[in-house]
Amino acid sequence: MPHDKVPAPFTIEERIASFDSSEFAQLLGMKVLELREGYARVMMSSLQKKNPNGVVHGGAIFSLADHAFAIAANAARTDRVAVSIHIQFIAPAHGDLTALSEIVGERGRYSTYRTMVYEKDRAVAQCDGVAIRTDHQAPERSL
Repeated sequence: MPHDKVPAPFTIEERIASFDSSEFAQLLGMKVLELREGYARVMMSSLQKKNPNGVVHGGAIFSLADHAFAIAANAARTDRVAVSIHIQFIAPAHGDLTALSEIVGERGRYSTYRTMVYEKDRAVAQCDGVAIRTDHQAPERSL
């Protein structure tokens, strides 16, 4: 069966299992800790993700933020894909990381998410992303 014909998992537990078992999540050791519509909390070990300066590589931090954003955007039975994503690195990280991503706005087929990446309770990065629903419903009309 083609990938686009496979029905999305229905329960939260099934959604978490599908995200955790993705090849990319397994490659980087990312795990969903919490999931609800428009919100995801995802963790990643820093093991084998450090640059020559001994801090977690920016690419690994961005990957965690992007993964959490994608999960929050697709937590419900709605398919969304990223249109844009922007990250600001706040501080270097040395240990395991947690990303919290949540919806902050929605207009028609577009939704905006803010993702914060933390090492314990210290902010490491802030990421803002826009996603678009991939269904073909008519867009919301402007007033």
